[in-house]
Amino acid sequence: MKLFKTILNTIPRPLLIKASYWARPFVSFYLRGNTYTDPIDGKSFRKFLPYGYEVQRENVLAPGTLSLERHRLLWLYLQSTDFFTNSKKVLHVAPEQCFYKLFRAQNNLEYLTTDLYSPLADVRADICDLPFENDSYDIIFCNHVLEHIIDDQKAMQELYRVLKPGGKGIFQIPQELNRGTTYEDFSITSPEKRKMHFGQYDHVRIYGKDYFDKLRNVGFKVEELNAHDIANTTEVEKYRLSATEILPICRKID
Repeated sequence: MKLFKTILNTIPRPLLIKASYWARPFVSFYLRGNTYTDPIDGKSFRKFLPYGYEVQRENVLAPGTLSLERHRLLWLYLQSTDFFTNSKKVLHVAPEQCFYKLFRAQNNLEYLTTDLYSPLADVRADICDLPFENDSYDIIFCNHVLEHIIDDQKAMQELYRVLKPGGKGIFQIPQELNRGTTYEDFSITSPEKRKMHFGQYDHVRIYGKDYFDKLRNVGFKVEELNAHDIANTTEVEKYRLSATEILPICRKID
C-alpha cells in the first residue's frame, strides 16, 4: 500500500495513464471474483484496489476500468438519461481514462477532448481560454479539474460560454462538505506545502459547500445529486459508491 501511495505522489499523471494500459489485464485477472462490480464494464472482483494521495481509501479503484467512486456514480447517472441514445455534441475536459474509449465509440456522440497535458486530449487548450465558439456543446464534462486552476471563476465562465443554452455540464470536484467556505491561499506555491494544505501536490484549494454557489454565480442552474438519489443502498455498496459524493448537474438556461 505504501508503494502504491508513493507511485501516486511521485510519477506524473500522464505517465501513470500510459503505464496503466499494460498493467490492467494482469491486475484484473488476479482480483477476479464476485464481491464488487464495476457498472462501467460490468465486471466483478473479489475486491477493488486502494487509492488516495495522502489517505488511502480501501476498495475504491476498479481494476478493469480504473474507475473511482465518482466515475461510477457519473456512469450510473448517465445511464438514467438519454446520453447513450440521443445525438449530442460533447466536450470532455481532461478526459478520464475509464470513459475515453467508451464515449469515443458511441455513434450518437460527436465527442471532443481537451486538456493542456493529457495524452488523451484532441485539442491542447487552457480551460481559462477555450478555443471554441459560444454555445457549442450539449454536454460538457470537467471533473476534478477546477481544484487545479487558480482562476477557477474564469474557467467556470468559459465552461458556461461554450455550453449550449439548454445544455448540461457535470463538474465534479474533491470537496469537504463539513467546510462551509472554500479554502485557498495563492501564496502557497510549493508542491510540498500544497500537499500539506490542500491534500495533493497540484491542488490550489479545498472546495467547501459554497462550490455550488460559485457555479450558480456564473449563471448555471445547479442540481445537487448524491449516491442515494441515483442508486439504492445495495447498489451503493455493490458498486463501491461514496455516500457523501455530490454530483453537480449544471444547466445553462436559455
